[in-house]
Amino acid sequence: MSSAQPITEDRTPGGDRPPSQLRQLAAASVGNAVEWYDWYAYSFLAVYFADQVFPKGAGNSLVPLLSTFAVFAVGFFMRPVGGLLMGAVADRRGRRAALTLTILLMGGGSLLVALTPTYAATGVLAPLVLVLARLVQGLSVGGEFAASTTFLVESAGEGRRGLFSSFQYVSTTLGQLLASGTGALLAGLLTETQMGQWGWRVAFLVGALLSLLGLWIRSGARETLPEAADGDGRADRPGLFEALRRYPRQSLLICGITAGGTIAYYTWTTYLPTYAQVNAGFDKGDALTVGTLSLAFFALLQPLGGLLSDRVGRKPLLITFALGFAVLAVPLLHLVTDAFLSLLLVQCAGMVLLTGYTSVAAAVNAEIFPARVRAAGIGFPYSLTVALFGGTAPYVGTWFKQAGHPDLFPWYVAVLCLISFVVYLTLPETARRPLEK
Repeated sequence: MSSAQPITEDRTPGGDRPPSQLRQLAAASVGNAVEWYDWYAYSFLAVYFADQVFPKGAGNSLVPLLSTFAVFAVGFFMRPVGGLLMGAVADRRGRRAALTLTILLMGGGSLLVALTPTYAATGVLAPLVLVLARLVQGLSVGGEFAASTTFLVESAGEGRRGLFSSFQYVSTTLGQLLASGTGALLAGLLTETQMGQWGWRVAFLVGALLSLLGLWIRSGARETLPEAADGDGRADRPGLFEALRRYPRQSLLICGITAGGTIAYYTWTTYLPTYAQVNAGFDKGDALTVGTLSLAFFALLQPLGGLLSDRVGRKPLLITFALGFAVLAVPLLHLVTDAFLSLLLVQCAGMVLLTGYTSVAAAVNAEIFPARVRAAGIGFPYSLTVALFGGTAPYVGTWFKQAGHPDLFPWYVAVLCLISFVVYLTLPETARRPLEK
């Protein structure tokens, strides 16, 4: 039958029996978790190294933090380039080749962050080194989502694409959890002065070492692009911009699907602890602890959402997510105080809604494009949208605070989710369609 999975007959480079689906899931998930640990360690530890790399503005203590989040956003603007280039590698050379390259880039970027000199020692060289490191990491992360999304969904069995899709954010969240937990552990063991002087560097050195572990695990993965696995079709590789040229409507759909999801995701999983510190005077160490607990809860929700989407479809979950955030983002963020329980409840409540997007995003994106251009087709529009709305979330939120209008940020989140809600209403249901070859 045409819906059969030809990839199951693939062999590893040594000619052995192909890895099981569980092995495929581990290869994608462990490597992805390492990638995202390296990426998110920056956000969780920014409050500690901001003063080391950026000079303070006259009388304004928010300048170093604002500058650090600006570099966070700069890294995001390399993600579309990474999504396009690494997506093209995945479509032309195979998913394994792209996954190997992305994790090498991420490990190198993490090592460079760990070795970033201070502004006091080298002046402007310090922020320049940090920017370079984030550009390399942004290139890696943009390609990682494109390659790992296609790899996960193509590895799934019949009726399991939603479940496999959910592990994109299970592993992403585990990476965040590890980064948050490492930050909380270091903050608990060291004084704030030690954290600011050298403690934050330890987390990035750990990330560079973990990248080597991820590289080793991925070496045993099975290729899921039939042409790359068989060595056929090399004369007919897709062009760099073929997905954009041939599938403009699908590319725009990816943008609409992603806009609300990415602003909600980065607000609730990354920026919310800093939002609580800046707007409600929340303790730094307690904020990292709340982030760690809520991320663990979030990771447990993902497979449940993926399984549910395989039974009821992708659209009901997407619509519930977007409508929920459009209505509740403002009141939830207004409930954040300096009390531990208030931040924990607000973060967990948002993550329940957010699961409607995160657990199915990889499947929905992959189901839009044919295999020939799937990775690049997803990678560029997805990463561009994340750069515009997700990567800038910490900067925009901090800027609203500095400008004296912190109440505008929750409305910004709600409006973007409302736009995605309209897009979700127009989507066809793809859960029960065969994955296009």
